[in-house]
Amino acid sequence: MIRTMASAANTMGQLQQQLDTISNNISNSNTHGFKAKETKFGELLYQQFDNDDKDKAPRQSQPGIRIGVGAGLAQAQINSKLGTFQQTGRVLDFSLSKERQYFNVLMPDGNATKTVYTRQGDFYLSPTDNGNVMLVNNDGYPIADSRGNAIQLPDGAKEFSVTADGNLNVQYNNRSVKIELGVTQIQKPELMEHISGTYIGLPENFGEFGVQEASVLQNLQGGNRNQIAMQNGGLEASNVDISKEMSDLINTQRSYQFNARTITMADQMMGLVNGIR
Repeated sequence: MIRTMASAANTMGQLQQQLDTISNNISNSNTHGFKAKETKFGELLYQQFDNDDKDKAPRQSQPGIRIGVGAGLAQAQINSKLGTFQQTGRVLDFSLSKERQYFNVLMPDGNATKTVYTRQGDFYLSPTDNGNVMLVNNDGYPIADSRGNAIQLPDGAKEFSVTADGNLNVQYNNRSVKIELGVTQIQKPELMEHISGTYIGLPENFGEFGVQEASVLQNLQGGNRNQIAMQNGGLEASNVDISKEMSDLINTQRSYQFNARTITMADQMMGLVNGIR
């Protein structure tokens, strides 16, 4: 009975994590550039009892008795499917129309900054102390160019436009400025860590994975710029499928109730055994 209760309790803890993932997906269904997470379960370790030495009858299953300790989240990966393009009319709203391409954002990290990645492309101009303006996102974080530097522009711009390969053209009265927006192709999104909101980045223990950073992240520079597919005047909607998330929510809740019922039944059976005189 103790094994049954432990197995059910282990599974309930993992189901709670799945509920948290589904809840996060649903709550961000209207967040531009948000990518849903999908979870997969796998069997935890089990114990093998070889107690059938004298049982010579043919059987299709493996010999012995296997007692598991529940199920656990085997994987929680990002769904890279594109969201729909929503027209906004803002010249500083940008959308990437290829999967696994992300804007580079400089997020504060103590006294320094670190590069994180997002597909949320609603940008703004923020004044700086030197009289210029900086291109930032809706959280106030600087947007990086293709070299990883914050984008600063002279004030007084009259017009903005972007080319398909991610070049931002800024028009002034008597001149124009062209800037390459930093765009990174993420080859293995399953290795990335969700930081907050729509931001993802390399995990702190990335060095333990045994893979090179270049095989995960490709900063699209030079001749690789033609791989970028970008447009402005609109944003990418979240790719969360509400109907799927609600179905997963119902199934997960039923599994949670089933395991809770298992603990109750095991407790009742232990009560019966202990009550025998």
